[in-house]
Amino acid sequence: MPLEWIEATIDTAHESLDIVCARLSAMGIEQLCIEDEIEFRCLLEKKKPSWELVDPELEAQIDGVCRVTFYLPDGSEDILHGVRGMLSSLPNSCPGVDAGPLTIQIRSVREEDWAENWKKHFRPIPVGKRLLVQPAWEAPIPAGGRTVFLNDPGVSFGTGEHETTRMCLEQVDRLVTGGERVLDVGCGSGILSICALLLGADKADAVDIDPQAVAATLRNAQTNGLDAVSYRAHVGDLRDPPAAGHAWLGTYQLILVNIVADTIVALLPILSERLAPGGRIILSGIIESKSKTVLRAFSDIGLCLEDEKIINNWCCYVARKRSRTSLSQI
Repeated sequence: MPLEWIEATIDTAHESLDIVCARLSAMGIEQLCIEDEIEFRCLLEKKKPSWELVDPELEAQIDGVCRVTFYLPDGSEDILHGVRGMLSSLPNSCPGVDAGPLTIQIRSVREEDWAENWKKHFRPIPVGKRLLVQPAWEAPIPAGGRTVFLNDPGVSFGTGEHETTRMCLEQVDRLVTGGERVLDVGCGSGILSICALLLGADKADAVDIDPQAVAATLRNAQTNGLDAVSYRAHVGDLRDPPAAGHAWLGTYQLILVNIVADTIVALLPILSERLAPGGRIILSGIIESKSKTVLRAFSDIGLCLEDEKIINNWCCYVARKRSRTSLSQI
């Protein structure tokens, strides 16, 4: 008998979309699919004339839509009860904000159908100046000279559409110049580190506590022509010394971290040890309300803020480790 999952879809409004996502994230629901007509139209305007042809069926499907979809294991009634309570209290806690209908629809989904349901939400995404994230199951579109990452995230998600992932990818696009050694922490589908290799990084290690995420990462690595010499993915936690000891050796010029703020703060001392002098760490997945905590944490261990970007209350930071020369001059 296949394992059943719960598919939950919340209809909201553009104005309150980020609030709903932030509160779901605070409840531990991190893997969200967002459909927003306003964002979709803005994306089309930005990409003209390179995206002159858009599927009319897709335009019809997104017309008037603003919704968030997520999946939970069968038996997660307590979590759903909490979500319903959050939705009912949102209008009072955010007066003056258009919250939309805030209705939630629930249905059961078989595990083997889960990833298939996500595919209907996934579109090609140009990122930065050099990247194109392309669904692996679709016919290729003209890349216009961009480096193509073929993505099949499966149940681990990581499509590149969410602000946190997109900001990370933009920094990867900007910072990778060739030859870097990369560590991807909380790799999801492997999108960040695989794109880094496709752009010219030398080697990458990826780690996630979820075996399904690592399976998706290895599948994506194979799909994009990477071998075990240049790319390794492991199930584990960097805070577990035995796991870290056999999997991650030496230091990295670029570390990629797109996870929740509290975990970032807990991992920063370990990550700083793994960051080569002069190396950079990209930190994302940070709600703006947690930004000061993260900034203080990396300042306390000697990392220097080099760049920052905030989109829709999500923060992405680039911090740099001082070189040995600069440390000796202090």
